[in-house]
Amino acid sequence: MILIYITCKDNKQAKDISKHLLEKRLVACTNIHPIESMYLWEGKIQQEKETVIIAKTKEKKYERIKQEVKKLHSYDTPCIIKISAEANKEYDGWIEEETS
Repeated sequence: MILIYITCKDNKQAKDISKHLLEKRLVACTNIHPIESMYLWEGKIQQEKETVIIAKTKEKKYERIKQEVKKLHSYDTPCIIKISAEANKEYDGWIEEETS
């Protein structure tokens, strides 16, 4: 199982991306959270309110998810980070079933 961490410009974009990934059965579940980000962009420190998606899926779906997110995302350089995770057997089975 993997988690995919995706930052979005706002809640609407996060929901749109989540819905798209769920409809394509690329993820089994997403969690959407408001965050405040600070980062360097073009040599300057930026501070913005963003929304983050934590998507739960299987390793084999990662490359396709990256492609789909890039098509929908408004950022020139979207944050799409894969995090390896381990889950209880029942939850991992549910993830497998929902992304098949």
